[in-house]
Amino acid sequence: MQKAANDVMQSILFSAILEGLAALKRASGGLPNQLLRDVQAIHPNVTFADLPKELQDSIAESTRSAFTQLLKEGYAVGPRQLMQQSRPMDRVPERDRRGPPRGPGGPPVRRGGRPPNGGGGGKPGGGKPRG
Repeated sequence: MQKAANDVMQSILFSAILEGLAALKRASGGLPNQLLRDVQAIHPNVTFADLPKELQDSIAESTRSAFTQLLKEGYAVGPRQLMQQSRPMDRVPERDRRGPPRGPGGPPVRRGGRPPNGGGGGKPGGGKPRG
């Protein structure tokens, strides 16, 4: 039985986090202060090159194993264009939602003096002033 995509991703991320923490411990050489410094050095703007070598290797290995696990579970992994071309048509084509063709003058003119996008000049939100 195929696992749900949510379960597969949760398993992949859980494993990657555990492997990353173990890599940080290895990088610190068993020194608690060094481990704390390494953890505190990780922030939203850190780059991959700024991470300890052991953590970089762990992330690379986790990425490879994630793709392998996704493929093993039967999920398609690849560039979007190639996947869409190779996938058979599995649903009814969507109907044209543009509506009936317009007359020779182009789109109809809205009455009321407001443009069709809802903007009425003034503030960027348009609409009535609040008071």
